[in-house]
Amino acid sequence: GAGAGGAPEPPTPLPELDAQAKQVLVDTDDAVRTSEEELGFATAQFGEEAAKPFTAAVARAKDELTQSFRLRQQLDDAFPEDDATRRRMLDEILRRCATANEGLDTVSEDFDRLRALERTAPQALATVDATHRDLAGRVAAAESGVAGLRERYGEGAAAPVAADVEEAEDRLVFAGSAVGEARTAVEAGENSRAAVYIRAAEGAVGQAGTLLESVDRRAAELGEAARRLPAALTETETDLADAGGLLEGTAEGASTADLRGRIARAEAVLADVRGAMEAGPYDPVDALRRVEEADAALDEALAGARDQERGEAKARSLLDQAMLTARSAIGAAADYVTTNRGAVGSQARTRLAEAQRRWERARELSATDARGALAEAQQADALAGQALALAEQDVRGFRSPQGPGGMGGM
Repeated sequence: GAGAGGAPEPPTPLPELDAQAKQVLVDTDDAVRTSEEELGFATAQFGEEAAKPFTAAVARAKDELTQSFRLRQQLDDAFPEDDATRRRMLDEILRRCATANEGLDTVSEDFDRLRALERTAPQALATVDATHRDLAGRVAAAESGVAGLRERYGEGAAAPVAADVEEAEDRLVFAGSAVGEARTAVEAGENSRAAVYIRAAEGAVGQAGTLLESVDRRAAELGEAARRLPAALTETETDLADAGGLLEGTAEGASTADLRGRIARAEAVLADVRGAMEAGPYDPVDALRRVEEADAALDEALAGARDQERGEAKARSLLDQAMLTARSAIGAAADYVTTNRGAVGSQARTRLAEAQRRWERARELSATDARGALAEAQQADALAGQALALAEQDVRGFRSPQGPGGMGGM
């Protein structure tokens, strides 16, 4: 990191780093041993199934610790390493131990939650049961919401949320049976068994809520995009006229291929989108994204010929469109990852996190640098689209019988 005055902080002296690594190794070794004892109790109390994530976290932490001890052994043996190698090995020990501890902290929080649920099982059951009933009552409204979107914007625009409502129904069925099991356990006075089922019901109900909310959010995004589209089309027409003027004013012999390409693309997109709008239901978010991309390409070519003020105003109106389409893409990807997290790998999650970061960056820049913000928003939109595609690929792989894990439900 940067210290005072922006100068990089001096690296920790080697003897100090060495002492830190020794201490952290001891602490992590203690944490793993404590966690193994806790795991024994937790398994006895809540059963093997509930203890699975804990078992996995302890195994991962032990693996990181073993690797760290191996590095320490190399550092302590009779063959000295040079300072740079030593520093690299000590840094790796600290990094591995931090990873191990984070993993253990996460699951021990989970177990604290289960223990708390065990103490308050009857109340917790009543709460999750009430939430479950409330959401089950909202399914019909969500289904008619999807039907409305289908009618107004077509199958393509409604498909993601139609799938969300089906998923929500599945989660609610699962939650309903978990609530039933929990009730039986509470009545039998088996609160630790009840806690496991209550926890499962809470998770399923939380995901169902997210999925049902996506219908309203999607409806709002589609409505907003539909309202913005006519102005976006008019602006693109204006830019096409300007670009035509620029072509005529180009000096003899200067290459116009790039500008002609951009004009042709924008004309094709406009014709396409107008055709879709006249033909019947269409997806305004998708249409707005295409118009905005074509217009941004024209705007880039025109930037040199325009005065500063007009250029800024243009970039700002493009930015508003890009922020909307990016927000829509990020929302869809985030919901999908949250509700399928058992099956989604790191690639999709990494792209999504980067999309969110760039969207935030675009928001920060929007006040001072509309063009810079526009580039970030377009990146965010593209990354979110990739994240969703990768996550869907992971889930397909997870659900196919040949894939790892066979039938992966929750």
